Amino acid sequence: MRVDDPWYDALASGWGELDGAGGFMPVGPPGPVAPESSHSAADIYLEVQRSAVFQEVRRRYRRFVVPATLAFAVWYLAYVVTAVTAPGLMARPVAGAVNVAMIAGLGQFLTTFLLTGAYTRHARLRRDRAALDLRWETQEMTRGIGR
Repeated sequence: MRVDDPWYDALASGWGELDGAGGFMPVGPPGPVAPESSHSAADIYLEVQRSAVFQEVRRRYRRFVVPATLAFAVWYLAYVVTAVTAPGLMARPVAGAVNVAMIAGLGQFLTTFLLTGAYTRHARLRRDRAALDLRWETQEMTRGIGR
């Protein structure tokens, strides 16, 4: 593991480990602490939130999630409304004991899995790299700020 990895928690590494003399190792960054910056962490995060890169990541997220949520909600409500208002249609046999309601219900599960796969693919291809780059920049900007 690289030490400069933004997902690496320097404060958690070595936590609860013995130092060889029977005592616990000190918890904290291994190197010297950088001097305090003139910006607070809140200022840095607000600056990042206002940045064009962050807005682009959020826009890409909303462009997928809002239509997908609406489509799934319409599909789910259509299933429920049809089950309540047209029980004869839902009870119509398709093959043996399998009826329209069973197929539509299984379609709900299938849609859930397909939507989950589509979401993870979209996130991996359209947002993850930009979000990780943004996290790297944020980590660099907040490094050295006291908590």
